Amino acid sequence: MGKKTIHVSDFSGTVLQPDDEVVRVVVLEHPDLVAGPVQLDATATEVESIDDAALDVAVVEIHDRHGGGEPRRVVLTASEFDALATDVPMAQLLKTAERVRPPKARKGAEKIDYGTIEHAGKPHRGRVTEEEARLVREQLDEVNKRLADAGIRQVDPADPEHAARYGFPAED
Repeated sequence: MGKKTIHVSDFSGTVLQPDDEVVRVVVLEHPDLVAGPVQLDATATEVESIDDAALDVAVVEIHDRHGGGEPRRVVLTASEFDALATDVPMAQLLKTAERVRPPKARKGAEKIDYGTIEHAGKPHRGRVTEEEARLVREQLDEVNKRLADAGIRQVDPADPEHAARYGFPAED
């Protein structure tokens, strides 16, 4: 028995033929988008009107007390934004405005907390905390399954090094 995969357009539900030009559309922002960007498949014909429908917009962040410490991101038409500049034309204002520097990247990698079930038992050079050792001892099967799924060596309580590292009782 064989299997056949049929690809359909996410927009229209029509079956995509092998000779159709499939276009991937990544939705970065949308009022109904709740869990981050998504991708949709469509034909080139279905998305050719997107460029014609595109708006000239300004995307701004408002840093004020209403955001609870976080900036509010607002999208408005470029002409609406341009109208806010009453002293100098917006094009000139944007050319002479103070540049915003992107936040500096943190040096080094994000510190991994081996005292959580997501990371407990992973090989590392640091000291094993009591929390990590307890998690490994109490949830050995879950830890080893996660390690095996990730292709990492598993914790063996019979291994003297592992027994000492994670506080397993000594084998007689």
